[in-house]
Amino acid sequence: MNRRSILKATAATAGILLPLAWSGTAWAQDAVNLRMTIWSANEAHLAMFDEIAAGFKETHPNVNITFEPLPFESYTTTLTTQIAGGNPPDLAWVLETSAADFVNSGALAPLTDAFGATEGYNLDDVTEQATALWTKDGQLYAYPFSTSPFAVFSNNDVIRAAGAKTPAELIEAGEWTWENAFATASAVGQAGQAGLVVRDFNYQLWQNLAAIWKGWGASPWSEDGKTCTFTEPAMVDAMTAIHKAIFTDKAMPGPGEDIDFFAGETAMTITQISRASLLPKEDPFDWSLVPLPAGPAGEYGVVGQAGVGAFASGANVEVAVEFLAYLTNPENSRKLAQFFPPARASLLNTETLAATNPLLSAEQLEDVVIKGISIGEVIPGHTNFAQIQQTVRASLDALWVPDADVEAVLANVCQSVGPLLAR
Repeated sequence: MNRRSILKATAATAGILLPLAWSGTAWAQDAVNLRMTIWSANEAHLAMFDEIAAGFKETHPNVNITFEPLPFESYTTTLTTQIAGGNPPDLAWVLETSAADFVNSGALAPLTDAFGATEGYNLDDVTEQATALWTKDGQLYAYPFSTSPFAVFSNNDVIRAAGAKTPAELIEAGEWTWENAFATASAVGQAGQAGLVVRDFNYQLWQNLAAIWKGWGASPWSEDGKTCTFTEPAMVDAMTAIHKAIFTDKAMPGPGEDIDFFAGETAMTITQISRASLLPKEDPFDWSLVPLPAGPAGEYGVVGQAGVGAFASGANVEVAVEFLAYLTNPENSRKLAQFFPPARASLLNTETLAATNPLLSAEQLEDVVIKGISIGEVIPGHTNFAQIQQTVRASLDALWVPDADVEAVLANVCQSVGPLLAR
């Protein structure tokens, strides 16, 4: 009788229930089921995550990992509902806008020591700029797996059909500005197709308009987060330009128009470079990827950032943190880089990014991705962001009509959200 049989027989005779399962030549705990929430149902993303999870399982055969996609528009609400209901996931993606809430609340498990103790992890390679949102008192609470610049994808076929200049042509002429970008979008809009779409905005996620208003040097609140600045001249000018583009120049689709650039009938979209995976594989159109246009305040960049953390209240915190260290180690960070621009300095180069982003040219990687990350400001977030987001959104509803008084609407925004910021 071998050792395994002897132990099982002895346990059975003694009436003992073994909480262990045989794993090759070692004993392992009972099956551990980890659940990680994400907001992408993209098949390529899920396949990559499943591949990484399979690699972890090779050394942790008792660990099963599932990825649970939740709708982006209600992601944070659904996640916080799960937490409040006592059913938190083991790990989760976290939006940059909610970083302060998750990091400051104690909901996330600390990571610095565990990552530092993981062989070959090299935490020093992860840039301080990338980790700033996710760090408190020197402790990292979520890993910034994606720092993705906002940029402009253009459908050059649609633009040329309207007799307008493409972004690439405007860049070559040194004329890639918001004034000219709106002119191109307007020409397409007047021709009967959508000009410029800010992806995921849909007159709900107003913070995505930062990809435009930052060109005017505008911000929704002061640097310390305590004062509303929607009434500052830069924001008034930016919102006036956006309102004019929508209702006067037909450069942007109006409320209620759900238009997807990647379906092939839109001139331009502002989105993150990770969306390149949505470009059509069959019957592709002539497309370009270019930086955001210069605004009155000059050149600028805006990045969206996502962190992934392990919940301190989870049933398997240590294993979840161990998987997170594996998910974000140098080798797997290289895999993630094909969709999500990395936080590791060693991977922020055209050679590495070209290997994982074959659709993008070296010039696009350098001028849009690497430069965009280096100069980009993160989309605005705030403590208690969910309530702030809804308060601002409700106040901005009055702006999305043709005859809106922009200054009056923005004054009302500050009147509504000011008390929340000052808390």
